Amino acid sequence: MSYGFGVIIEGLVAILLMVTIGYCSILNNRLKRLKADERVLKATIAELITATEMAERAVAGLRTTARECESTLGERMLAAEQCCAELNRQVKAGDMVIERLARVVVASRKLDEVQPVAAAPAAPPPPAAPRAAPAAAAPADPKAVAAAARSLADRLRERMSALAA
Repeated sequence: MSYGFGVIIEGLVAILLMVTIGYCSILNNRLKRLKADERVLKATIAELITATEMAERAVAGLRTTARECESTLGERMLAAEQCCAELNRQVKAGDMVIERLARVVVASRKLDEVQPVAAAPAAPPPPAAPRAAPAAAAPADPKAVAAAARSLADRLRERMSALAA
């Protein structure tokens, strides 16, 4: 019996060795695939590192550009605010001129109503020599002056609102 028992044990050991060899073969194939995947993974990681470095440089460039734009924009905003304040001051001065002109026109109308109409002159005045500026010979119409002042003030307001936008 001892001889049969030894053969059984040796048979079992042989079977276990065959299973172990088969399992080692399977592990060897898996390790080969893992090594191949490792090479691909290393290449992918290298590409990722390169892309990350390029992105960091791009972000640094964008930050620099943003700082430059901010400083330039700040200067322009300051200049625009100063220009807007100057235009506001000029518009207010124009409004005051228009109000004064309106008062002059109203006062001249009141004077025209109060003063009696002068009698026609007995003799016509002697003909005057031609002047360089015929428009200066005729007195300015107060209504026309007031309308021109209002038109000027309206244009200034439009320009100011366009610059403010």
